[in-house]
Amino acid sequence: MSFSSKDILVRVMETPNPLAVKLVVNFPLKSEGKASFKKQEEIEDQPLLSHLFNISGVHQIHVFENQVSLNHGGEISFEDLEKQAIEVIKKWGPTHNPSFIQPEEEKKKKDYSQLSEMHRKAEEILDRTVRPGLQADGGDLEIVSFQSNKIEIAYQGACGGCPSSYMDTLFAIENILRYELQNDKIEVYPV
Repeated sequence: MSFSSKDILVRVMETPNPLAVKLVVNFPLKSEGKASFKKQEEIEDQPLLSHLFNISGVHQIHVFENQVSLNHGGEISFEDLEKQAIEVIKKWGPTHNPSFIQPEEEKKKKDYSQLSEMHRKAEEILDRTVRPGLQADGGDLEIVSFQSNKIEIAYQGACGGCPSSYMDTLFAIENILRYELQNDKIEVYPV
């Protein structure tokens, strides 16, 4: 796919997290899966993503389909962050390769066939009920551990560090899983 900077459209959206912004573009940023980066050094051969880390205060980048979420520490105004991010996307978008694979991504791919039945069901429930909403807000979650009735999850993208993710969303996830798995003993914890 060949296009120029003039062809790029960027829509900037606020997220429930006051320290995150989501940018939606008219070209793919990640053709398969998702990717999160907490350090610029984690990014290999992706100038667009690397240059987004050069924006003052950006400390996490989450990429999913045609959107990128930038988490920042509040050192930059929303307007300045928006302006700088759009400049980076327009300049480096035409060179971006959406088929990139993070070195850790292969290790992280879950083989659901190896999971317990309850864990597999929990993943399916979250795929259907919770993840679409989180992804629409520029975030996501991953089940890190499912042992007995204790589930540990990691928030990603705009959900990482968001006050509502640690209160409202966590409570909702626990209730949805308790109801759908018919198990009132399930407890969900963030890691």
